[in-house]
Amino acid sequence: MPQADNDGVVIEYDTIGTHDHPALLLIMGFATQLTAWDREFCQLLASHGFFVIRFDNRDCGLSGKTDGEPPNIMALMMAVMAGNEVTEEVPYTLSDMAADGLAVLDHLGIDQAHIAGASMGGMIAQQMAIDHPDRVLSLTSIMSTTGDSSVGQGTQEAVGALFSPPPEDRDSVIERGLTIAGVVCGPHFDEAEARIRIGDAFDRSFHPQGGPFQLAAIAKTGDRTENLRALDVPTLVIHGEVDTLVDVSGGEATAAAIGGAKLLTFDDMGHDLPKPRWPEITAAIAELAASARR
Repeated sequence: MPQADNDGVVIEYDTIGTHDHPALLLIMGFATQLTAWDREFCQLLASHGFFVIRFDNRDCGLSGKTDGEPPNIMALMMAVMAGNEVTEEVPYTLSDMAADGLAVLDHLGIDQAHIAGASMGGMIAQQMAIDHPDRVLSLTSIMSTTGDSSVGQGTQEAVGALFSPPPEDRDSVIERGLTIAGVVCGPHFDEAEARIRIGDAFDRSFHPQGGPFQLAAIAKTGDRTENLRALDVPTLVIHGEVDTLVDVSGGEATAAAIGGAKLLTFDDMGHDLPKPRWPEITAAIAELAASARR
């Protein structure tokens, strides 16, 4: 697959659709590869007239990895959940991760794009709109939050499952992934399909050391609420009402902070993109893009 470069950091990406169509940049979440944007979901977006671009965040998948000892993940989690400012130096922030996405656009010769991010990817998408509003045609924030510790908090069970120590062998990684998915996903969770997806992700790239670096970027960036209030970009916020990892209050706060933002929630969606909702989700993103063009 093609690669872009952001100041020495290699960013792996791929595309679906026609280059001449409006670009839609998809940003995936914490420790999750670009392949988590299901190809069928991307093809559905392309059928709405988008040139769909998905990429691996740094420290994940086939993109560049950070050297050195990972940060203390438990200390960072405690700081984030307590709403404390992270004072120690970290290798990068969400602004740097947003710049990775822009490097992909630059590599493709694209000046402006519609941006959609899920979970941590939603945070990165928000930061991209804050830092580079001239590059963002519309913003879709999915199952994400503002960085304000008073909203969007996950349940103890969900957070504990996500940050449990990762095993090293393929079978154990799959079982751990299924345990996490069973806790955070909504009622449409398909265990057989998830088992295949987790195994394929392991075979493509297994790099658990990258997670703490990404978490450090989230923690260091902090609360974006005030910066979100200053945004003037067509925005859609999508959230599941049974999301146990990022409570729906995170999506509600995001929509409340951004003037004119539309909030779309689903009562059968957890911290996932349930296939039965793909037609509505992709149509809503397309409608947002159309309103931005108008």
